[in-house]
Amino acid sequence: MRVFVTGATGFIGSAIVNELIEAGHQVVGLARTAEGAAAVEAAGAEPHRGTLDDLDSLRRGASEADGVIHTAYIHDFSQMQRAAQTDRRAIETLGAAVEGSGRPLVITTGTALVSPGQVATEEDHPDPTSGAHPRLGTEDTAIAFAARGVRVSIVRPGASVHGVGDHGFVPVLIDIARSKRVSAYIGDGSNRWPAVHRLDAARLYRLALEKAPADSVLHAIGDEGVPTREIAEVIGRHLDVPAISVAPRQAGEHFGWIGAFFALHAPASSALTQERMGWQPTHVGLIADLEQGHYFQEVRAAA
Repeated sequence: MRVFVTGATGFIGSAIVNELIEAGHQVVGLARTAEGAAAVEAAGAEPHRGTLDDLDSLRRGASEADGVIHTAYIHDFSQMQRAAQTDRRAIETLGAAVEGSGRPLVITTGTALVSPGQVATEEDHPDPTSGAHPRLGTEDTAIAFAARGVRVSIVRPGASVHGVGDHGFVPVLIDIARSKRVSAYIGDGSNRWPAVHRLDAARLYRLALEKAPADSVLHAIGDEGVPTREIAEVIGRHLDVPAISVAPRQAGEHFGWIGAFFALHAPASSALTQERMGWQPTHVGLIADLEQGHYFQEVRAAA
């Protein structure tokens, strides 16, 4: 299968590219820059120059493919509304390009805001009118294409997608702990984050592409919920700094923008995904991954 992948040079996307190639697929990866194009080519895929704003490029990449996996997103927390609008336009363009063909379109959202405060399942759906995040309407945009001859499926990774090369939430928490000389959690730290290893996530994206029925929602979750206190304690041990509690009212001051995310209690289950797709997480969980030490190698080198 010839597969067009957006976000092909990203942390998750690059793992998906490798997973697809190893499974015998031909991959075309969206690349914003010459350096990105070189990275896509080095991975064994065909580079396709363009951006999420370049709808003509997206249309061409999708229309020439047998299937599409969309993982790219502009993670600019200062312009969340604009990022969500860009994502919706990209999905509309990709979906229209394969409309009526029965070809697969796999898009990415997340579990964090689906049903905060309880264990989110694949059968739960976010409320786009809640105002919690402008991205919440993305799933409705995508699922609409199931009635238009597209085998569309949604993959929801957990709050932390971890592994070597991670540049997401956990490295930010490590940087904060290193600079403040304490590794903090909020309140009693019992709120839980779901997590998945990037290689397990990549395998689920491939399975979604190959066999997920239209209108599927899949959870890329290895750890249903890791208490944030445990995350802080592991970081503290590796940095040799104390793990402390920060009052909820002080979280914004201590953590900055990531405080709102670290305060979330958003466990999520992948039981239905495992049952329906025959997918099983096989790589280490988040705490074990942190204990391996690779997240702290740069810190040690700097010291």
